[in-house]
Amino acid sequence: MTSSSGRVSTAFITMLLMSFGASNAQAQSDFAGFYGQLSTGYESNQLGSLSGSATEVPNNNSDIIRSAPSQTFGGAPLVFGVGYYWKANDKWLLGVGADYSAISQNSSTFPVSMTNSPGNTTVAAGSTVTANGASVSLSNRFNLFLTPGYAIDKDKLVYVKAGYSQVTTQFNRNSSVTKVAANGTSITTSATGGNPSSNQGGYIIGLGYKQIITSGLYGFMEGNYMGYSSPSDSFTTTVTALNTVHGITSTGTRTVTTNFSSLNSYQLLVGLGYAF
Repeated sequence: MTSSSGRVSTAFITMLLMSFGASNAQAQSDFAGFYGQLSTGYESNQLGSLSGSATEVPNNNSDIIRSAPSQTFGGAPLVFGVGYYWKANDKWLLGVGADYSAISQNSSTFPVSMTNSPGNTTVAAGSTVTANGASVSLSNRFNLFLTPGYAIDKDKLVYVKAGYSQVTTQFNRNSSVTKVAANGTSITTSATGGNPSSNQGGYIIGLGYKQIITSGLYGFMEGNYMGYSSPSDSFTTTVTALNTVHGITSTGTRTVTTNFSSLNSYQLLVGLGYAF
């Protein structure tokens, strides 16, 4: 036979358990699980100074050094993202994610100065040679990252990002070359050749905030920094050179190298997503 005090104790314990369960359900973050999102904003890319060479075989005293100052360019990106959050406890979540930038970023055109390599004479004394119309394009940027998050409450989340980033860098070579003689005479000739590209690997770190708007739909804002290995590429073309001293025309190759000292990118993004 159960006493009245026993019945009261049992009822009290039951109420405590129900209250604790309700409290935990209330604390459950709405961001636990899968998500998909889309964002835009502003992206700034900082490309370090260019150095390189153009080396001919046979040489014919035609080797040159190429250089250009650093470039900064940017625009509005379009970033698609997906990921998943695990609930570590009532306040902390651990996530993994990936995103992809669908729009290429292109620099303005810039000149590349050309001077003689030591011991070479292709640029006459007192004259200048400049390659016109060079530019750089960045495309196919994707990021893989971890995203630890802290739930301010069930529909608000702050998070950090850290992981791997990769981007394709394409050097769009100059469209023409201008030679200005010591007497001021200028000659511009067209240039031909490929547009070499290479993939740069690096890292991403970021900070963001998400807030549920209604029924899984959320808005977010995010800032990211990406640092990459220095872009470097080359291409080889066939050249015909005239040895004026001996009156001999020879066919050879010209190998052009392009090296940038650094590549860094910044993003400030706003967007919408859905937490499933």
